[in-house]
Formats: sequence, C-alpha cells, structure tokens
Amino acid sequence: MISSWRKRRAGRKAAKQQQHGEDDMGMIELTTPNHFRCPISLDLMKDPVTLSTGITYDRESIETWMEAGNRTCPITNQELKSPEPIPNHTIRKMIQDWCVENRSFGIERIPTPRIPLSSVEVKEMLHKFRTAYRREDEGACREIVAKMKSKGKESDRNKRCLVANGAAAVLSAAFEAFSSRSSASASFDKYVLVLEDILAALSWIFPQLDGEAKSYLGSAASLNCLVWLLKSGDLSARGNAVSTLKELVSGDKRKVDALAEIQGVKEALVKLVREPICPTATKTSLMVIYYMVSSSSSNEDSKLRFSEMGMVELLLELLVESEKSVCEKALGVLDSICGCDQGREKAYANALTVPVLVKKLLRVSDLATEFSVSILWKLGKNEKREDGGVLVEALQVGAFQKLLLLLQVGCSDRTKEKATELLKLLNMHRERLECIDSMDFKDLKRPF
Repeated sequence: MISSWRKRRAGRKAAKQQQHGEDDMGMIELTTPNHFRCPISLDLMKDPVTLSTGITYDRESIETWMEAGNRTCPITNQELKSPEPIPNHTIRKMIQDWCVENRSFGIERIPTPRIPLSSVEVKEMLHKFRTAYRREDEGACREIVAKMKSKGKESDRNKRCLVANGAAAVLSAAFEAFSSRSSASASFDKYVLVLEDILAALSWIFPQLDGEAKSYLGSAASLNCLVWLLKSGDLSARGNAVSTLKELVSGDKRKVDALAEIQGVKEALVKLVREPICPTATKTSLMVIYYMVSSSSSNEDSKLRFSEMGMVELLLELLVESEKSVCEKALGVLDSICGCDQGREKAYANALTVPVLVKKLLRVSDLATEFSVSILWKLGKNEKREDGGVLVEALQVGAFQKLLLLLQVGCSDRTKEKATELLKLLNMHRERLECIDSMDFKDLKRPF
C-alpha cells in the first residue's frame, strides 16, 4: 500500500518537473543567425543572391535598391561590375536546413525560389521570336509567346524584365507583320491563332506600352485585324481586342478617326455592351465608344450611328442597376450622344430617361452628377413641347430640390452654370405643377 502511494507521488513529481521544463523551453527566444539575415531588411533571407562584390542580400531587397537607381553595393559602396545578382544556393540550403531543425519553434521552411528571368535570357528569347515571325513560322512564334506568358505570370519581377527589354515592341511588330500578311491574303483565318496569342501576351503588359509598340498596333493593318477579332474572335480574343483599342485611342485623336472609319467597329462595340462577356470588357467598350463620340473629328456621324443602333435605350437600361465605374462611363457616352438631335429624340421618347438621371444626382459620384446635370440641361434647353415634356417630368421626380442642394454643397463652375440655367427652366413650370414634398428637402422648397 505504502509502495503504491510512493509510486504515485513520484509520478506526480516527475510530471510537474517535465511541465516546468517545457515551460522553460517555451520561454527560450530563438535567434536568427546573422549570416542568414539580409543586410538591408535584416529579415531572414528567402532568396539569397550575391553581388559582384561578394556580399549576399535577399533578392527582393537588393532589386528594390537597384530599381531606385543605385548602382553600388549597399555595404561596401563599391560600384557593381554586373547588375545581375547570382543566386547563392549554398546559403539558401543552409537556411532551409536551419528552418527544418527549428520547426518546433514555429519556423516554416522557406520554399526553393524559381530562378527569375535575366536580361540575357529575355534578349535571346526575343531574338528567336523575331527570327520566327520573319520566317512566318507560326508554331515557333506561338511556343515562344506561351513561354513569355508563363514566365511573366510567375512574378512581377519577370514581367518588369520582359517589359524593360522591349518585349512589347517586338510582340507589336509581330502582330502588325501577321496582320499585314492576313490583309494581303484577304483573310485573317490563316494566322488567327498566333494573332490571338500575341494579343493575349500584350494584354498583361498594359498600360506599359511604349510609343514604338503603339505605332505598330496603330497601323491600318493592325487596326483592321483588331476590329476583325472584335467581331469574329472568341470571348477572350474579343476582350483583349477591345482592351488594346482602348489603349491605342486614349488621347490620340488620329487613331480615333482611323478606327471610326473601319466598317463594323461600331456594331461590334455595341454588341459587347448589349451582350457582355465580363465587366471589364463592358467598361472598356464604353470607354472606346466615349472617345469615338467625343474626341474624333467625325463624332457627329458616330453619334448619329450609335443613336440609330439603339445606344440611348441600351445605356438607360444599363444605368438602372450598375456599379459606379460602369455608371460614370455610361453617363459620359449618353451625354455625348445627347449632343445631337437624334440622340435627344431617342432620350425624349424613353420613359426611363428623366427618372434615371435624377436618381443619379448626388448618389454615385461627382463625375456622375456632372454628366447627369449636363444631360438634363441639354434635354431641357432643347425641349420644344408645349406641355413642358422632360421639364415637367423632372419636377415630378424631385429634380428641383436636388439641383438646389447641389448648388449648396458645391460643384464645378461649368456644372453650376448648367444647374442654374436648368433651375430657371424648371421654375417656369412650377406654378402649374407642384413639386413632390420631401422631408429631406422641405427647407429648400422655395421660389427660385
């Protein structure tokens, strides 16, 4: 009996000692060896690389240092003989072994990093690509483009390396070359696969296209090919084509004019809005349409054509339930189209016009409010019907109170002028039609 009791007491004592020992171990602070730390960030290196000076750094830290324009070693201050750091596999393996040995302290083993692209590799890849597209070797071109896309998606560092070494210009030149050959044969079907692949590779370079790349993509052959892909390509190709067009026409009126002259481009853009393939494609299509109806020398013809294709009705339906970015772009296009007689006639005839525009006032953004005021102003000052038309309808849905509030909270000078003139037009019809009472604006309801 006594022996059994002593055994139990000894067991309890041993358990307590073991518990105290574990607590002491938990209080031990693990120190990272200094030669495993990056001299710049002082953190454990995940991808150690060595410079020509013999000093090892973490790749991310030293590349950030060199991207800032520095061409010296941070520790020795010596000028670097080569800007390309060399992976230090020995240190990396030592760090990985140390992580495994100390996993009980919660240290996770660093993964083996993928070797990033070097400038030499990129230049060699681009040289092979030039040779392939000049020989019209479609298979080799597609293979190299696929490799570029794969490497570019591995890391932002690879993407920057490709862009810095002129990948955009080389891809754009190849796109123009295949487009020209397709135009000469009167058919884009022969090279459609390589054209789609090149366009997909260019899409992730946006918006970093340089002037040389834009000049290739903005040629007559390239624009015709882009419009053909916009009309006849698969969903991905159509999305990439409209994104490319947006990059080209942004701020370039000559390219907008050239694009507007291509047959079928307006119908293809409207189809992308009417039958959306993704939110990004819808926004991009609206931006291209906006440039065509507001920036080109032939914008009056564009406004008329878009009106005939039912763009006003389509935009109003889109505005009923749309997020901020789509709403702003749709209002911008509608504002431009309402600058022509036919556009306004379409707006007058649609029951959604005034309620939707008044609803957007002060509810979406300052830009959406400015566009909404501009559209109402254009419709109001050109209203010819004796019964007041849109002016009476605007009063019925509370436009007068919202415009007064807009003047109180502030807006741009141009919008203020339009809102003031619109209020004068509305005030002429208030005597025969009382505005709807609103508790939110009751103090604002007074004669203008």
